[in-house]
Amino acid sequence: MYQLDSENVLNKNALHIFFICVIIMFGTGLVTLYSSSYAFALRFFKDGNYFIIRQIIFGVVGIVLFFIFSIIDLDKIRKFILPLVCFSAFLCFLTRIPGIGVERYGASRWIEIGPLSYQPSEMVKVVLPLYLAHIMDKKANNLDKFYSGILPPVIVTGLFFGLIYMQNNFSTAVFIVFNAMVLFFLAGMRFRYFFAAVAMIIPVSALLVFTKEHRVRRLVSFIRPEWDPLGAGFQVSASRDAIVSGGFWGKGIGEGTRKIASIPEIHSDFIFSSYVEETGFIGILLFFALFAVFAVLGYRAALRAKTVFGRLLSASMTTMIITQALSNVAVVSGALPATGIPLPFFSAGGSSLATTLICAGMIANIARKGALSYDFTGDENDG
Repeated sequence: MYQLDSENVLNKNALHIFFICVIIMFGTGLVTLYSSSYAFALRFFKDGNYFIIRQIIFGVVGIVLFFIFSIIDLDKIRKFILPLVCFSAFLCFLTRIPGIGVERYGASRWIEIGPLSYQPSEMVKVVLPLYLAHIMDKKANNLDKFYSGILPPVIVTGLFFGLIYMQNNFSTAVFIVFNAMVLFFLAGMRFRYFFAAVAMIIPVSALLVFTKEHRVRRLVSFIRPEWDPLGAGFQVSASRDAIVSGGFWGKGIGEGTRKIASIPEIHSDFIFSSYVEETGFIGILLFFALFAVFAVLGYRAALRAKTVFGRLLSASMTTMIITQALSNVAVVSGALPATGIPLPFFSAGGSSLATTLICAGMIANIARKGALSYDFTGDENDG
């Protein structure tokens, strides 16, 4: 008779809690988006449901992908890593092709086919961690050798950084490099290589910040908010006012007023301010509680994974979603300079939502393998 010990019961319960957590964040994000985007969509698109309908469509696709990636054999995906890397790089390159790439807000981050648009950099957030976890698993014994162990994944990471940077998407380019560095560290890269990379990345990033006027304006506005209160500093200042106005209990779902005209693009990168205005301090506690549960279960899955690939992938996916959420909240509250990092599960953008759900599905997959270990030690005469 198969006996499921208490540890396996705990694993299964943890997996169920992870599923519930993802569904709650997904649902809360949809409600928040509908509330924050209705007025803007009605004013500019003559349809208050413009954003929520698109988000639901991508959300349904994302949920399907979430369940697929939660049960699929990830080892089979590893066989297609190289084609996935090449395809992702090709899509990123297409954003620079006139007639295919679409420029919005001064950035060429999207490719458009008919009524649908897609942001290839979101695909990179999935493919690059997959590749790095795969290659570092294969080269686990060579990570102390620069040319055969470290250089290949560094080149691929640099390639994606360059492709995304050319889209004028500096924040995402830096973000994927940061996530790659976390993976290098977790894989056991020698400290001299790790610190050498950090020593190179910091001055290069600083140099790239000063190559664009809007980045300089954002940085100066962050250091001295009073420098341009009606320009570069306006959005963050208005966002902080909305957060403070929420008080303890919030104004109620749908009752926020700052979303109407006070904060530009509040349904996108600054959606957290709309959420807090309507849910207050209680909403902040719920928000951080959900992401804390997500983080604990994601890292738990990484620690209990049976392979190096599983450990690195789960840790990387969890880190990516959590740091993305924390970075967004820090920007919206004025603790970091303004960037274009969306809030996972919340911000408008089907590409981002689908990517987040795929990553969550992979984490669930790795956690599920830890939850499906049975004890076969029962007496064969029982039953």
